[in-house]
Amino acid sequence: MAFKVHVDVVSAERELFSGLAEMVVATAELGEMGILPGHSPLLARLKPGQIRIQVSAEETQVIYVSSGLLEVQPHVVTVLADYAEDAANLDESAALKAQEAARRACRDSRFDVECAKVLAETTAQLQAIERLRRQVRRQIQ
Repeated sequence: MAFKVHVDVVSAERELFSGLAEMVVATAELGEMGILPGHSPLLARLKPGQIRIQVSAEETQVIYVSSGLLEVQPHVVTVLADYAEDAANLDESAALKAQEAARRACRDSRFDVECAKVLAETTAQLQAIERLRRQVRRQIQ
């Protein structure tokens, strides 16, 4: 039996995942980080991106987070997200429209922090959707 780590992913609204995993990959401010059971304790800020939870060799859960904190202890990984959504529930057409609107706003202004934030969030949502699609295609083949 492979070693596992307990993972909790929660947002301000609800719990999105609670269970055992073989590995967790998170998008931290300084880049993607992989967490295996027994990982050294750490605390990291998350940026818009994905939390990938490898439950088993056959199953990986993909969750989009807008931002938040990641706490790692040797046997527990906790994600406290400001906003989080299962990638399967993301609205691709809404994300594409918001991304295009943010691109226009960024082009029309010298620099707008809010449009840059929306652009980063929508891009991360679309990346989570694409990762989920690739995962489903691999499972079908």
